[in-house]
Amino acid sequence: MISITPLKAHSAPFAIPLLPPPFLRISPRIPCALTRRSMKLRCEFELKGNGALSGDSDPRALDRLKALEAAMNEINSSFGKGSVTRLGSSGGALVETFPSGCLTLDFALGGGLPRGRIVEIFGPESSGKTTLALHAIAEIQKLGGNAMLVDAEHAFDPAYSRALGVDIENLIVCQPDNGEMALEIADRMCRSGAIDLICIDSVSALTPRAEIEGEIGMQQIGLQARLMSQALRKMSGNASKAGCTLIFLNQIRYKIGVFYGNPEVTSGGIALKFFASLRLEIRPIGKIKSAKGDEDIGIRVRVRVQKSKVSRPYKQAEFEIIFGEGVGKLGCLLDCAELMDVIVKKGSWYSYGENRLGQGKEKALQYLRENPTVCNDMEKAVRPMMMDVSRHMSLLAFGQLSTAEEEQINDEK
Repeated sequence: MISITPLKAHSAPFAIPLLPPPFLRISPRIPCALTRRSMKLRCEFELKGNGALSGDSDPRALDRLKALEAAMNEINSSFGKGSVTRLGSSGGALVETFPSGCLTLDFALGGGLPRGRIVEIFGPESSGKTTLALHAIAEIQKLGGNAMLVDAEHAFDPAYSRALGVDIENLIVCQPDNGEMALEIADRMCRSGAIDLICIDSVSALTPRAEIEGEIGMQQIGLQARLMSQALRKMSGNASKAGCTLIFLNQIRYKIGVFYGNPEVTSGGIALKFFASLRLEIRPIGKIKSAKGDEDIGIRVRVRVQKSKVSRPYKQAEFEIIFGEGVGKLGCLLDCAELMDVIVKKGSWYSYGENRLGQGKEKALQYLRENPTVCNDMEKAVRPMMMDVSRHMSLLAFGQLSTAEEEQINDEK
């Protein structure tokens, strides 16, 4: 017979058990055996993954590697050689660049304009957009490449282009009737593989065919934006495969009814903002007076890297544009040489090695004009240093630098 003893009224109080914190509490519904089993399976999976990635003699890792190679070979045979490839074997870790014609801008871009990418240059009127594009055309021609100008604005000036160094006899010029014609011609020339640079001047002038055939005043909503979006989907891949750089010049418009924030917007929709690997905003910041001070002979502009997939964004470059001559290259060279410690500035005196360039920037520029040999030697010293900095930054981003090289770059910064 089982006897039940009742609790006494004055018995000792119950001892409240101490519960673990909520973040350590284990659900009572999950048995401990299942928890241990899941942890064991997780450890085994991590060991398998580490073995497969480390390339050890695990037979399962070798099977995975063989399956990967078989899949890549099958894809390349179906879609063409090079459809899928390892980045290290293809040598595509670094983006190839070419000079823009402005040394300070090349310094801000980490070497120059990228090949096979889309570049957008936008800014207000008379800010130097076309001048900067013509300098890029001249530089690509000096390297032996072919360039094309799509003059949608029908405002090309051959005399000014020749003054900037453009070989107008070999420059391919297209003055299209509508936006569809302009972009189709540019895409076909890009797919030919024989063009290194195509400049479209400008996006705002790419008028859709329906708008041209219609009457003035008709509402044509979103035609240009749809045209640009469709064209860029085709041209971005073709440009990358052919190694052809596409430069789009764009204008600024103002939104109506914007009371807060920036009312400025570029024309042609937002597709170009996404497809562009490089977006450069150029603005005038001052005027350059003559020696007598009675007339304006140029402007000083500032270029800001608003977007960059190939270098560090939000960097700035300032330089001078002389009317009828283009970018002041000697001033750019002097500024870059000073930044890289190629020349020494003590007080107001500039010195390059054993040569004293002069007192003040104007005297130093005059010395460089009179001594082109010194100017060429200085540029040969500056540009390799610029390319080394670009290469180190790219390798650092890919994690291919040693610890000693990484510390050296940090010390140089």
